[in-house]
Amino acid sequence: MKPTRQQIREHSRRYLKVVEWSTEDNAFVGSAPPIIGQCCHGETEAAVVRKLTPIVEAWVEIFLRDDRPLPKPSAGRTFSGKFLVRVPPEVHRRAALKAMARGESLNQFVAEAIANA
Repeated sequence: MKPTRQQIREHSRRYLKVVEWSTEDNAFVGSAPPIIGQCCHGETEAAVVRKLTPIVEAWVEIFLRDDRPLPKPSAGRTFSGKFLVRVPPEVHRRAALKAMARGESLNQFVAEAIANA
């Protein structure tokens, strides 16, 4: 099926366009998970969004044209703040000891580590 321009745009708006600074590339990079990973660079965030939008639309068009299910939309998603992480026992032990040494709970330690990642 050949999707219309309106259908493509409607579906592509359902995916967050993420722009981040890359010190490795010395530029802003864009992605739209789960449609596509880092796929374009630019000197400004706006330049990356201008490049990223048609890339996402092209991928959405491919999914629709090939009658493949689109990945779950990322825009408008809410998060509970809870998730389970499985790590080797040794990693768990080291993290727990570091948290104790800092006078923090393991949850506080991990939350700060993730926030700073």
